Amino acid sequence: MHRIKLLCTVGMLAPIASMAQEIDSSKNNSTLDEYVISTNKFLENKKHVSQQIGIINNKEIGWSLPQTSATLLEQTGNIFVQKSQLGGGSPIIRGFEASRVLLVIDGVRMNNAIYRTGHLQNVITVDPNIQERVEILYGPSSTLYGSDALGGVVHFITKQPLFSNTKKTKVLANASTRYSTAYNSFIAHSDFNIGLKRFASLTSISYSTFGDMKKGANANPFYSDFGSRKEYVETINGMDSIVQNSDPNVQKFSGYHQWDLLQKFAFKQNDHIIHNINIQYSTSTDIPRYDRLTDIRNGKLRWAKWYYGPQDRLMAAYQFSAMNQKGWFNEIKAGINYQDIEESRHQRQRGSSDLESRIEKLKVWGYHIDLRKNARNHELSIGTEGQYNKVKSSAHYTDITNNETQPLDTRYPDGGSTMGYAAIYGQHIFKIIPGKLFLNDGIRFNYTTLKSEFKDKTFFPFPYSTAEQNNTVISGNLGLVYIAADNWRFTLNGSTGFRAPNVDDMSKVFESAGGEQLVVPNPDLKPEYIYNVDLGITFFEREKIKIEATAFYTWFRNAIISDRFTLNGQDSIEYDGAMTAIVANQNKAKAWMYGFNTSLTATLLPQLSFYTTLNLTHGRYFDASDKEVPLDHIPPVFGKTSVSYLSGKLMTEFFVLYNGWKFIKDYNPYGEDNQQYATAKGMPGWYTLNVRAGYNFIKHFSAEVAMENIMDKSYRTFASGIHAPGRNFVVSLKGNF
Repeated sequence: MHRIKLLCTVGMLAPIASMAQEIDSSKNNSTLDEYVISTNKFLENKKHVSQQIGIINNKEIGWSLPQTSATLLEQTGNIFVQKSQLGGGSPIIRGFEASRVLLVIDGVRMNNAIYRTGHLQNVITVDPNIQERVEILYGPSSTLYGSDALGGVVHFITKQPLFSNTKKTKVLANASTRYSTAYNSFIAHSDFNIGLKRFASLTSISYSTFGDMKKGANANPFYSDFGSRKEYVETINGMDSIVQNSDPNVQKFSGYHQWDLLQKFAFKQNDHIIHNINIQYSTSTDIPRYDRLTDIRNGKLRWAKWYYGPQDRLMAAYQFSAMNQKGWFNEIKAGINYQDIEESRHQRQRGSSDLESRIEKLKVWGYHIDLRKNARNHELSIGTEGQYNKVKSSAHYTDITNNETQPLDTRYPDGGSTMGYAAIYGQHIFKIIPGKLFLNDGIRFNYTTLKSEFKDKTFFPFPYSTAEQNNTVISGNLGLVYIAADNWRFTLNGSTGFRAPNVDDMSKVFESAGGEQLVVPNPDLKPEYIYNVDLGITFFEREKIKIEATAFYTWFRNAIISDRFTLNGQDSIEYDGAMTAIVANQNKAKAWMYGFNTSLTATLLPQLSFYTTLNLTHGRYFDASDKEVPLDHIPPVFGKTSVSYLSGKLMTEFFVLYNGWKFIKDYNPYGEDNQQYATAKGMPGWYTLNVRAGYNFIKHFSAEVAMENIMDKSYRTFASGIHAPGRNFVVSLKGNF
């Protein structure tokens, strides 16, 4: 009742506080002349770039009604998203996930020293409500972005403060509310801009609350109980009791709350120089780790508690931008940034009084200098950047009966860890035949250092006290773009990528695969490299039709793979009361991956448009016994098909999201594919039918409604530990002035 009252109150205030933008037909705009900034750090015409690029613009973001930034990416039909809990979402691009996909926000890399190779929920700390656009680079992008950009880059670009062009102060405001039934969620957002001729400020506030998510009721007839939450653990009068769930479709203990704040200041020194300050903060309540809460040991639920503590992300960045300069360089960007991050894991076994807590605190400093020169048919970008990570890891038991604490083994080295890198790069576009033939080339020199210290060996008698690395890496790219007859575009692109081992790769200790494996440190780990070839074809005819197809093949060298390992001559160890197999990250020399993406956008009638996309990836490696084994993180075939209709102030869309089967034979037995959360035969294929509509009632006010998963299907995406939402009714009110 309280949430309903809050929704109504904010909804009534929305048209007064701010009014919504008018819906237009730019959602599936089929133009080749789109501009991006992620490909060389400066504004660049997309058709000149040989790398595959995806763009989610501001109107698409508002129209898609995303619950989180993970949902936003998933609804494109081109990025697969894994979830271990409702408060999560781990993007997969071309079979790469987590620390092999680089997340960037406003030019600052989010990936840090403890980004793991498994599954990450960090993307949900990015507020989708304040995004101006999202640019996705597919394939290796290490020339510009360094380590981790193997599968690609997801660059979130938030809105900028707007200056006034007159003597009057420019005041703009936006507000929105959103409610959805399957999540029992309420989201409220507001942002406002104050702009003078030389100074501008942008403030954004978002609040999200999610209840226990409800999965679909219509299950696969062969797996009718798959994903049902029949029972859960609840502490009653100090005793852990297994309680029957009154509604097995409700994913008990999955809800959480989150705040996202942004403050930007901009100072225009003159018409060519701007100074920007960007402050962002995201925090949440405890986020239950839903998949672990369903783990079974000895036939009964294993965990009474398993949750992530509040995920705090603070970023402060300053950037200097100079445009239309004379001399050596036409454009200059330079900046410094700081991030303060805290995350934690808390777990307690059923029947135990010991609550285990492991806390990670990170401080990250970074800088960048980017320079651009335009000279006739040449565009040259050069720059340098660096980052320094400092990790502090602590852990303890808490006896919940008396609040006494005792030491516990830390997830990362208890003596602390540091990781840093410095790099220089150059990226060049040569217009061999302007408007027809373009050459893309670039090179990067990267130096990375890493050091971890193990002080307390009480819990694990490691045969070493420190783990230290220094790596020098060179990466590059070379590509051609040919535009024929103004409606055909061909691209051929070769690129290399690398990922230097971070603290999580080399130094962590944690339990994996539902308690069946223990991951231990491997100080001998080396950087992994990939070599990639892309071939792309685009057919374009004005605003009527656009067909795109991209195929790629990727080779690995020293690929980092989780596999069986020995510690002090043993291949298993007693951990948490059970004999557990030992695994570790290791370099596997023989690995490969290939796949394709294709899409079609067509205007069927002036008001009617059609869009469809399909993605397929395949990956394998040879293990120590020379046996061919599936790579982990490889999603099944997936895609999206939609039909949109626009008439005046009304816009509607019907769309289908779909996944193929992921059979158990294609799961990686040692990595992060989570066989234990699938059926005996793997993850069944699925599709959902969805519809949404938006209407502008008056100039500054609009409403949108959606019905997702109309057929109320019960399904789970590959590698996930929680089912997707069932039939979901969404209503959103928006306004601006």
